[in-house]
This record gives sequence, C-alpha cells and structure tokens, in this order.
Amino acid sequence: MTGASFVLEWILSEHDAQRREQIAANLAAVRERIAAAAARAGRAPSEITLVAVTKTYPAADVLHLAALGVADVGENRDQEAAPKAAEAAAAGVDLRWHFIGQLQRNKARSVASYAAMVHSVDSVRLAVALGAAAARAAGEARPGSLDALVQISVDGDPERGGALPTGDDPDRALLRVANAIAVHPALRLRGVMAVAPLDWAPERAFAEVARCAALIRAAHPDATVVSAGMSDDLDEAVACGATHVRIGSAILGMRPPLR
Repeated sequence: MTGASFVLEWILSEHDAQRREQIAANLAAVRERIAAAAARAGRAPSEITLVAVTKTYPAADVLHLAALGVADVGENRDQEAAPKAAEAAAAGVDLRWHFIGQLQRNKARSVASYAAMVHSVDSVRLAVALGAAAARAAGEARPGSLDALVQISVDGDPERGGALPTGDDPDRALLRVANAIAVHPALRLRGVMAVAPLDWAPERAFAEVARCAALIRAAHPDATVVSAGMSDDLDEAVACGATHVRIGSAILGMRPPLR
C-alpha cells in the first residue's frame, strides 16, 4: 500500500467513524422523543416501532443503522431500495424493509422480493397486483405472506394518493382496498398508513387516521398497525395511537437533493 492510499483509507475510516457517531447521537435523541411521547400518552415505548427512513442516503448509512440496533428501514423508491437491500443482504445484515412510497403496479414484483411490509396500498388494483407479485416471490425471495397497509387519503382528495375514507369508489374506497388485501392469500392486512396533509394540524390529521383505523379493525381485528408520524410530528402521532413512526432527517440529517 502506498503512503497516499494509506492516508486516504485513514481519512475514509475517520469519516466513517464520525458519521456513525453522528447517527448514534441523533438516534438516541429520537428514541428519547418516542419514549417521552409514549409516556405522555400513557403508552409503553415498546408499543412503537421506529422505521428509519433512508431515502437518498447511501447504503453505508443503512449499515451504520443496523450496527446501532435499528431493525426496520424504510424506503420510498424501488430504484433506491432494491440495491440497498441487496447490499445489506450481501453484508450479512438482516433488516425488515418497509416500502413507504407511492408504488406503481409495474414495480410490485421487485418490491415484493425484498419488502417485509408495504405501507402504501391505496387501490384495489394495486392490492391485486401486489398480491400476484407476492405469490410469485413466495418460496423464492421471501417466506410467507407480505404484510400490507392501506394508505389513507386523510383529506379525501381524490387527486392525491391514498384510499378514500368516504364514498364507495370501486377502486379506492377505504374498506374496499382493505378487503382486497385481506382476501388475497399472499398478503396479510396489518393496518393503515397516512401522511398528515401540510395544511392540517397534526392532531386533527391523526385523529382522522385513528378513526379510519378503527373502521378497518372493526372488520379485520388483526389489522392493528397504524403507521403515522415523521420527524416533525411523531409526538402527535404517538398521542393518537401510532404503532410505527417513519423517521428520516431527525436521524440522518438533512437529505441531499434527489438526482
């Protein structure tokens, strides 16, 4: 090894150690926030799963998170998630991958090959496509059923993503989407996911999420997951019953711009 390459490796290892220390400090602060929010809501912190969202961050950060005890990682885009999942698997790291972004039906097969849970099923057609993809992946890339959540359109705007809480749209009505997941043998309906609209107070948004979650649980008692809350509003989400919070920038810092 030349002197220049040794110096370069030392600089890179120092940067790697500094990055892990930064992530560790941020992760500890987020876990403290979750514990405090749970205590205020009369809940145990163990009721809440932290999903670390790694979109736009390198696979190296995923490995840092795994080394720091994070078991659940979320991604928004298949073109990022698939290679990161493969790199983590090649490194011998066992993670639960959560697909949390808008899912196109033509990406369902790829996502079903690595995801443990898909948070963003918002139509009957997508549920059918994802179920078919999960059935093909069963026994190949994944064991057992694929967990799926109904993504709720909190404000009911049909122009945005999410199943509609009101009305009886044949493709996007909330209970129709839930039923389409529940009846597919390759899928397991676990609950709901939502993002609070920017023009709604978080308390109001998550109260609506809780209402929709209760509707689905009335028909499907095992659908107990409520994926809600991000870096800016996890406290309000936990107060309204969130079981999974999706945290990115509070752990990993400000995101680099998408390319």
